[in-house]
Amino acid sequence: MTLAAGLKAPAEAIRRVRVAGHLGELLQGRLGPDGPLALVTLPCPGLGAEAIRAPGPLALDQPGAQMLTLPALCDLLAAAGATPDGRFRLTLDLPPGGGAGASTAARVALLHAAGVTDPATVARACLASEGASDPLMFDRPERLLWASREGRVLAELPPLPPMELVGGFFGPARRTDPADLAFPDISDLLEGWGAADLAGVARRASLSAARCLQLRGPAGDPTAALAHGLGALGWAIGHTGPARALIFPPGAVPRGAAEALQAAGFSRITRFRIGGA
Repeated sequence: MTLAAGLKAPAEAIRRVRVAGHLGELLQGRLGPDGPLALVTLPCPGLGAEAIRAPGPLALDQPGAQMLTLPALCDLLAAAGATPDGRFRLTLDLPPGGGAGASTAARVALLHAAGVTDPATVARACLASEGASDPLMFDRPERLLWASREGRVLAELPPLPPMELVGGFFGPARRTDPADLAFPDISDLLEGWGAADLAGVARRASLSAARCLQLRGPAGDPTAALAHGLGALGWAIGHTGPARALIFPPGAVPRGAAEALQAAGFSRITRFRIGGA
């Protein structure tokens, strides 16, 4: 049976799942000089991965970006306790290596399409497959302090304040190296995180981004200057990739913001709202 034929199976035999990615992180760094690498993700509903599973022998179709080999998919399913069969199709609308969670979103979508939905099980399988993961297997990933190299929740956080973001991608793609732990300390930025208003969240996100750029580069990043020029409360980055976002109160994104980002060299510009109960 071909994949196309498998996708013509009865509707009840086909699973279609979409998993949202993120646009960098509000925070990412070490918890003390020798502490774990931790992050608070910045979810982006408009970017994501979609997986479709139909009955049949194991197969993987990936129009566009090739995220996994067939043996890697087999290992991923086995790590989650799923039977390694089914005809899968994986599509992405977020760039690999963009700091937007493409690798994790793809794996979570495939596992959900295979019927594996327990977040802890999915997290373990993703970590085994990637070596590092984002918390995209959870319903509210922004409410978690996440140890990305350990695949575990360090703390639960309160809801983010409502905010509106405009952002995109600046610079070349960069794949995450799971062995890379050269990040600045962010312990102080977590103090009072749960009680912070939007201005406080934005200030902490900006400090995390600035520390990361100072330590890791690239030099000459225009995001801070764009945030200042457009009156944003702050800015966030992909700490291991080119995702960038400016943080505004809801309804306060000025006219021409997207054009300003495009003129500065940003690509795939997007605008969205998150936060609130």
